[in-house]
Parts: sequence; structure tokens; C-alpha cells
Amino acid sequence: MGAHEKAKAKGEQVKGTAKRAAGRAVGNDRAASEGQGEKSKGDLRAAKEKAKDAFKD
Repeated sequence: MGAHEKAKAKGEQVKGTAKRAAGRAVGNDRAASEGQGEKSKGDLRAAKEKAKDAFKD
């Protein structure tokens, strides 16, 4: 299950980064903010998985 969660985190990070860049490119502040939020969610998920791995060893 750990690999699935890590992949999900990376997907959220990439999706958020792309959405933020697209929002900024067209001047849509709302899309840029949503993209940043999605990237942050992915970052938190990745950090959670790293912490779980650290305690697993």
C-alpha cells in the first residue's frame, strides 16, 4: 500500500504544479491558488509516507 500512496502523492504534486502554472499563465488567480493547494496536499502526503517508512525500519 505504501507504493500506491507514494504514487498518489507524486500525482497530486504534479497536478498541482501544472494547475498553478496554467492559472498563472492565463492570469487566473483562483486556479493558481487551487493548484498550490493540491501541490501542498501532495507534499503532506509524501511527508507522511516518508515518516511511516522511517518508523518501519
